[in-house]
Amino acid sequence: MKKTAIALCLLIALIGCKRQESYNTETTETTNTAATTDTSMTASGSMSTAGTVADMAPADKEFIAKAGMGGLAEVQMGSVAVQKASNAAVKAFGQRMVDDHSKANEELKTLATAKGLALPTELDHEHKSTLDHLSSLSGKEFDKAYMDDMVEDHEKDVAEFEKASQTAMDGETKAWAAKTLPTLQDHLKMAKETQGNVK
Repeated sequence: MKKTAIALCLLIALIGCKRQESYNTETTETTNTAATTDTSMTASGSMSTAGTVADMAPADKEFIAKAGMGGLAEVQMGSVAVQKASNAAVKAFGQRMVDDHSKANEELKTLATAKGLALPTELDHEHKSTLDHLSSLSGKEFDKAYMDDMVEDHEKDVAEFEKASQTAMDGETKAWAAKTLPTLQDHLKMAKETQGNVK
């Protein structure tokens, strides 16, 4: 009787151990599966972001960076023109620069963020020097210097955007350049007309 009871207790204990082992194995497998899934998702996410930047041609990345810097400068210089210009047409041109380039800058920021690129938030030395020089001028002297700079600047912009709209390897960058180009061409035309009125 005692032997039967002992054997029964051992059997119950053994079954209990087997169940615990089975439970532990399942839990471990589930945990491992979850960990593997998380790792895959993380790796996949990282690769997606890194891949987007890595997949872009250097020329496309350079174009986006230059467009970002140029757009930032146009807005800041336009703001100075609105405040300091003595000629009504120059003031109007400055306001147009603020409005149009602010919009284009937002579009470019969305594009750059999607590609994993950061746009400049401060002017580089060259643009800062130009802004400081313009800020030191006033009256007709400011009007002429600002419009001379705007004609020269937009001639470069139009050339760069024309090139990007035809040769950019990234489809979205190419499309944005093509979409923005007519506005810049209009700016160049307006800048030349205004420049002629302040000489």
